[in-house]
Amino acid sequence: MTTAAREPDLLPGQSTELLKELHILTREGKLNQDSRRKLKQVHHLHRFIDELLKALPESEQGPTIADHGAGKSYLGFILYDLSLKASGKGRVYGIETRPELVTRSRELAARLGFERMVFLNTSAAAAATDEGLPERIDLVTALHACDTATDDAIAFGLRKQARAMALVPCCQAEVAAQLRRNKALSLSRTPLAELWRHPLHTREIGSQLTNVLRCLYLEACGYQVTVTELVGWEHSLKNELILARYTGQRKHSAAQRLRALLAEFGLEAFEPVRFPALAAAAS
Repeated sequence: MTTAAREPDLLPGQSTELLKELHILTREGKLNQDSRRKLKQVHHLHRFIDELLKALPESEQGPTIADHGAGKSYLGFILYDLSLKASGKGRVYGIETRPELVTRSRELAARLGFERMVFLNTSAAAAATDEGLPERIDLVTALHACDTATDDAIAFGLRKQARAMALVPCCQAEVAAQLRRNKALSLSRTPLAELWRHPLHTREIGSQLTNVLRCLYLEACGYQVTVTELVGWEHSLKNELILARYTGQRKHSAAQRLRALLAEFGLEAFEPVRFPALAAAAS
């Protein structure tokens, strides 16, 4: 038995070769204090997403997963290894704009024998019409998708009739920029204007408001939404994990509240761009 196999923190059947490639295990198959913390985070995130996968209806082909802004496909490889590999079913699609990372992921998947992993050199926005992807996707993930890339992943999920989404937004700058431009005119003469008087607070309130709007949008489109922490705040400030499960029950009240917030903060122009399905959801 190898040293790595004896590590009590590893899960049964977990690929030690993959963990070495991800620099979680050393080349000797050992964990140090820092890598043990990273592995704990990996398993924590996997548990959330694995619950979404287990709740999907059974199918002959297994679940299809689209991982947006895949980067080095860290998340996609972990999901394949821990959730899909043993069953021999299911497929992971890694979506990434940088060709060198797509090439690297393809090579790693080939070395590991992860045959049901596909990597596409495209953007989240363009992926919805990419012929390399199936018409329907069961689970959409986007880990630290910067600014509007999270919105593109949500739009992709809606178009692909995704049964679930797991999103970790990052660097939400668009709303903050709009708040700075128009100073949320309807609120500028109220005490609430203090929320964005300082640039740092503008960025934070913009980030918070962006994610609130996204959650309302998902609820309006028929998803049950849960918001939780990805890891402890001591590890990352980009810590919000949005989990959405499709129920088909569109919440008209969520659509109304979303529109009310847009109006209150002077963000009505965002509706056709970021929330195009809202008209149907509100009717």
